Formats: sequence, C-alpha cells, structure tokens
Amino acid sequence: MNSIVVNLIQVRERIELAAIAAKREPEEIELLAVSKTFPASAIEEAMHAGQTAFGENYVQEGVEKIQQLVKLRPWLEWHFIGPLQSNKTRDVAEHFDWVHSVDRLKIAERLSTQRAEFPNLSELQVCVQINVSDEHSKSGISLTEVETLCDAVSKLPNLVLRGLMAIPAPTTDIHQQRQAFAAVRECFTSIKVKHSNDVRFDFFDTLSMGMSDDMEAAIAEGSTMVRIGSAIFGK
Repeated sequence: MNSIVVNLIQVRERIELAAIAAKREPEEIELLAVSKTFPASAIEEAMHAGQTAFGENYVQEGVEKIQQLVKLRPWLEWHFIGPLQSNKTRDVAEHFDWVHSVDRLKIAERLSTQRAEFPNLSELQVCVQINVSDEHSKSGISLTEVETLCDAVSKLPNLVLRGLMAIPAPTTDIHQQRQAFAAVRECFTSIKVKHSNDVRFDFFDTLSMGMSDDMEAAIAEGSTMVRIGSAIFGK
C-alpha cells in the first residue's frame, strides 16, 4: 500500500477514536483532505482510497488541479479554504463547491453575483471564518461580528450559509486548543438557536475546525469537518 492510502486509514482511525472519546458518532465528522502544494496525482491516489472532498488554499493552484482532474469532477467535491481576495472571487465562484473563508460581506457579495454567471452550477456552500485567537496575521472576523455577517450572508442569492470555520493559534496545549474550539462552538450554537425558525439557516450545520495537530481537540468540541493535510499527504 502506498503512503497516502496508509495515512488516510490512520487519519480515519484517529477521527473514529476521537469521536468515541467525545461520545459522538464518527459519521458526524467529515474528512476534508487538504491537498495544497501536492500534485493532482496525489489527489487521484487519495480518491482511489475513498476520499472525495479536497481542500485548496491557493486559487490558481486549486483551479489548475480541478482542470487537470476534470474527468473526475462528478465524484470530487472542491473546498476553497484559504484567504480570499476580491480579485480572485470569480475563479472560486466558477470552480469550487465550498468556500470556508468568507470574512467580509464584500467577498460574499462578489461570490453571490459571480456564481450567478454559471447557471449550470448549484449554489455555493459557504462558511464564515472566525479569527478566534485574534491573530493579526490571520484572516477571519472577531467573535463579536460573526452573527451580523452570517445574517447578511444568509440573505444573498446563489449562496448557502453552512456554518463557521476557524484556525486557532497553534499550540500543543490541548486545554488551550479546546478552549479556542469551544468558543467557536458556543458562537455556532448561539446563532443556530437564535435562528432555529429561519429558513435561511436551515443548512447551518457545519463547524469546520481541526487540522493534523489539533483534530482531537476540535472533535471533542463539536467539529463536523476536519481539514487534514500533512497527516495525509506528508509535510
């Protein structure tokens, strides 16, 4: 067995064990394989091992791979997870299924307008990104601004508001990891409860949290989608 196949098996085992420890069903947690900087051939290997959802951080690199693997498009789901500038939104609107990194209304508005240019495509699934650790170098909005942005995004055509995404400051302290993820979960739950009778929030079900080094803490705090790169594809 090649290393990507072995790594995928091991990552799935980690997800299962973390879910059981958190008294959750492993099926509640989706694995997003982050393929940035790795070639299309690595994605094909992972696909043959049953992986169908892939995340890309850089627009041009992601679009190139989507085009290289165009014959496999019906079986693959492409997620854009990196910072998104206004001048790159059209490419994302045209090629991706999900965007995890919406952190300003202007970006969401552009995605909404540009998705409409491709009537053969279904609505773009989007998450609002939170800068939960208030890092100056990171994208995302503060916890206090999240609900306002979610409300505005939920009103836009051609988009479906799916949930929240966060990348906390790196730390090996599991207590600190869990604290950051818990803050995002509490925000998510608060929005969900407040809008429980609002059809615009019917699909608000996604907590995109956790990477190779902190997925156990994220799963313990309710993550529904972990974004795993190095543990699958290598450093």
